[in-house]
Amino acid sequence: MLGALTRYSVDLGHRTVTNPRHRLVFGAILCASVLLGASVRDAPPQRREQHNRLFPPEDFGLLETPDRDQWQRPDQIMDALGIAEASVVADVGAGSGWFTIRLARRVGPNGRVYAQDVQVDALSSTRRRIRREGLTNVRAQLGLGSDPRLPADMFDAVLIVDAYHEIEDRVTLLSHVAQAVKRHGRIGVVDFKVGGGGPGPPVNERVSPEVVQQDAARAGLRVLKEETFLPFQYFLILVRNDYQAPDEPR
Repeated sequence: MLGALTRYSVDLGHRTVTNPRHRLVFGAILCASVLLGASVRDAPPQRREQHNRLFPPEDFGLLETPDRDQWQRPDQIMDALGIAEASVVADVGAGSGWFTIRLARRVGPNGRVYAQDVQVDALSSTRRRIRREGLTNVRAQLGLGSDPRLPADMFDAVLIVDAYHEIEDRVTLLSHVAQAVKRHGRIGVVDFKVGGGGPGPPVNERVSPEVVQQDAARAGLRVLKEETFLPFQYFLILVRNDYQAPDEPR
């Protein structure tokens, strides 16, 4: 809980909250973060690093605000990645499965979604959500460090939403993902703009799209396109270096 409060209280302060009930909730979070901040500072270094890097599963509810569909725009993201009925996709850093269930509905019973995360508690939360939704086309996949442990040459698309800034070794992760996608597969990296504002982690924890592009080049990937329709986030579409888009010059 401490990690979520300290990491996201700054960003809540950037937003204009007009609903009195929301002001009360956000105010309580801000007060709690101030009162409990000393506990985080006094924690052992390894525990502090874990709080700073990974979002605690017990606090996933803070990330699932009623307006997330409006600013996350999952249907547009899936359209841009070409995700359709019968697609095989992976949700890397799936967390509680917010995006996973939307992917599962899109690909339908003939498709498959791998919900991947490195936290056992996160995958437990995803499994509960899958059961509640009555979905049978989702597989929970436990990763190890920066290795998502995905099957090779299987995926039409891999999605990394709101998780890239938490990855310890980003080049290693992208190298594994490059091996997991098919030759025509697309990789979507969606993360928070470095300028701040809106939801997301503190500005000093954000990763710029230029850094993602550099990481991708080192991992044998390139940026095919950058979408600009998200209000608080950037969205890069990566492909393997041997990928040839139909509309690209040869």
